[in-house]
Amino acid sequence: MSYPYQIKSLKEYQEAYKESVENPEAFWGNVAESFTWKKKWDKVLEWNFKEPSIKWFQGGKLNITENCIDRHLETNADTPAIIWEPNNPEDHYRVLTYRELHHKVMQFANVLKNNGVKKGHRVCIYMGMVPELAIAALACARIGAVHSVIFGGFSAQSIADRINDAQATVVVTSDGSFRGNKVVPLKETIDDALMSCPSVKRVIVSTHTRTPVSMIKGRDCWWEDEIKIVETDGNPYCPAEEMDAEDLLFILYTSGSTGKPKGVVHTVAGYLIWTTYTFVNVFQYQPGQVHFCTADIGWITGHSYLLYGPLAAGATTLMFEGVPTYPNASRLWDIVDNYKVNILYTAPTAIRSLMGFGLEPLVGKKLTSLKVLGTVGEPINEEAWNWYNEHIGKNRCPIVDTWWQTETGGVLISNIAGVTPSKPSYATWPLPGVVPALVDETGKELEGNDVSGNLVIKQPWPGILRTTYGDHERMRQTYFSTYDNQYFTGDGCYRDENAMYRITGRVDDVLNVSGHRIGTAEVENAINMHAGVIESAVVGYPHAIKGQGIYAYVMYNGRSNNEPELTRQDILATVTRLIGPIAKPDKIQFVSGLPKTRSGKIMRRILRKIAEGEINNIGDTSTLLDPLIVEEIKHNRL
Repeated sequence: MSYPYQIKSLKEYQEAYKESVENPEAFWGNVAESFTWKKKWDKVLEWNFKEPSIKWFQGGKLNITENCIDRHLETNADTPAIIWEPNNPEDHYRVLTYRELHHKVMQFANVLKNNGVKKGHRVCIYMGMVPELAIAALACARIGAVHSVIFGGFSAQSIADRINDAQATVVVTSDGSFRGNKVVPLKETIDDALMSCPSVKRVIVSTHTRTPVSMIKGRDCWWEDEIKIVETDGNPYCPAEEMDAEDLLFILYTSGSTGKPKGVVHTVAGYLIWTTYTFVNVFQYQPGQVHFCTADIGWITGHSYLLYGPLAAGATTLMFEGVPTYPNASRLWDIVDNYKVNILYTAPTAIRSLMGFGLEPLVGKKLTSLKVLGTVGEPINEEAWNWYNEHIGKNRCPIVDTWWQTETGGVLISNIAGVTPSKPSYATWPLPGVVPALVDETGKELEGNDVSGNLVIKQPWPGILRTTYGDHERMRQTYFSTYDNQYFTGDGCYRDENAMYRITGRVDDVLNVSGHRIGTAEVENAINMHAGVIESAVVGYPHAIKGQGIYAYVMYNGRSNNEPELTRQDILATVTRLIGPIAKPDKIQFVSGLPKTRSGKIMRRILRKIAEGEINNIGDTSTLLDPLIVEEIKHNRL
């Protein structure tokens, strides 16, 4: 498969960028010609950021699975589509060719149909990193159902919130999943969640860990049994549903600055074209290469650069069930050598964690197949960048430092591997179609270079979110109301003398922990549910491994006989039960009060400074109701 839109030189990048900004309709219309359509579009782009209303390829008809699978069958049917590496290296790996993937997706699409799923229905998928997760998502897309994948580490309460928001009618899950030396009881968690989810009519359960589960008559069925029914019918063929370019493809829930997760909506055509275009260009993917994205499909990175982007490009994508340190810290390097991985795309958190084991795990590892390295989820610090470059890339593999978000669908700012320059800790330049700007607090654009401000994007790209599910006004408020006629990313940014962009972190009440966004309000709400807690405030602070850690200041009523450490453990258990272990605070400081203005607003700016250790740089506290509380908090800082 060739990619006529692949950028091969700095000059080509400059030309593509110029055309994409000056004439986006011609540029993206030309790129879209490389994809399979049932009917061509009438209009490439219509948009305004006021409502906001964004429509790409209006009138176009297509199905994303025909682009991800069917169109590769003529010439690449026997090419591996998905290589699956299990959690335990002693267990058998699996390879699904494009032909096998096609067969399995159609089979499961028919299973969904047999269980009442129709075009437009929402299907919740809660599974570990197994091929069945990819098959289930693609099967939904095949029949026009909207999938909502929920990360396998979320709690029953978090799952229930998401299922109820989407009004999902079917849940696809497994008996359990393996993660390092743990077995995660997925079906049991789903059972707990569904006690408050009246919309769910069917639960399809895949066998994986052989964990005993309770199967509810009339609601629950086994994946394997349902497949047998389809096979008995003798015709697993399932035609690809004709979808409008702007039909919903999936909902993915992400934390915001309020407690309620918001369902980011991506649509069929724009998302397909953006993920494929960015995958092929950023990583300079060549046919036959093995691409290893370590992200879980429960996050947007897994959707875009493990599943849809690589498959639409006809690539071989490697899916790993386990964690980088199990059974030892050599695991990723063994996978790279065993499968001759060419592209490795992972998070700075993973790199920093592996750095901590020293060079011993790298002894005897060749890593000669690697051509491109990538990082995602947060800015990579220079020390980790240099270690990755020297010890993994052997100073011969370009590193792409990609900046993007759940809402953007795919990479917005990044160097292009070996084509445009890189700079440690910088995302560098925008990709074609992306028009970034820096603005001050008032929204005034900061011209020129060597400036810092809030990062906004001035015009739409094909992968931009279209709405927040069931609540369009929330989308407008969150992304388009802060600055007039611009998409606000929520990130601070610096532009250097060469117009390269460096993301400096969130400027709203959202934390970036191990590359995953967690809203402070969500964590505070969970802490406040604990019986003894009066009030709490959560901020981020620099963390050596995670990038950002969670620091919680908690007012406790003191009526408990527990030791502070036991109370901390109780609070951590509450957060784990309500959100999941990913949101557990790293530090909990008990306080007698919180710094508040006379109007009752918590001054998180002060708490952030204390958490960061900048106790001599607190700023003005004269507007506080009780300035002395700041001294007490400083004195007892953890």
